Amino acid sequence: MNALRILVVEDEVRLLESIRQGLSEEGFAVEAAESAEAAEKIIAAGALDLIVLDLQLPGKSGIELLREMRAAKNHTPVLILTARGSLEDRVAGLDSGGDDYLTKPFAFAELVARVKALGRRRSQTASPILKVGDLEFDTIKRRVRIGEHVVALSPKEKMLLELLMRNAGQVVTRDMIAETVWDSDYKALTNLIEVFVNRLRQKIDPRSDRSLIVTVRGVGYTIRAE
Repeated sequence: MNALRILVVEDEVRLLESIRQGLSEEGFAVEAAESAEAAEKIIAAGALDLIVLDLQLPGKSGIELLREMRAAKNHTPVLILTARGSLEDRVAGLDSGGDDYLTKPFAFAELVARVKALGRRRSQTASPILKVGDLEFDTIKRRVRIGEHVVALSPKEKMLLELLMRNAGQVVTRDMIAETVWDSDYKALTNLIEVFVNRLRQKIDPRSDRSLIVTVRGVGYTIRAE
């Protein structure tokens, strides 16, 4: 549960920082955005398990962002967080694709409880078997196979591979890797991340002509959705 990757979208800077810090202290990997436009770039990169979304945002509203996500078949769970407490506003948010609703002001413990509940719901509906081509990862047994061959990976290598496979075809940034695999800041792990990616390549994809794991220069990595 504590490996959840969460995006908090909130234009009140002090509240945003408070939520980000609090969720980080709970063990979650948290990214933050002060507008829908900033959030779109993070959402496009993938690798999110949950979005905490304020409805009242400058520019594009939270409702608009949510509707666009659902229209694009993005089913990432969304916890709506807003000062609007009327029945009409709650219905509008949920009808637009929201999964839960929390009205400001709120107790932080309730926010954490709702985040964990949505995280459990997502994990229960997701398949435990990840597949990309002939590469298969059983996330319950923590076993990786290529065809019938079992691949020996370290715990960190498995975490890295799972992150890439869950977001096959999408770019996983170095920041996301650092936060998810090492619970640390990317700047302190630049060389280490590259070492682990190269080691993982050698173990699961020794082909030199067309590597399964692709480097996206200046951003991060992606695994081909084969």
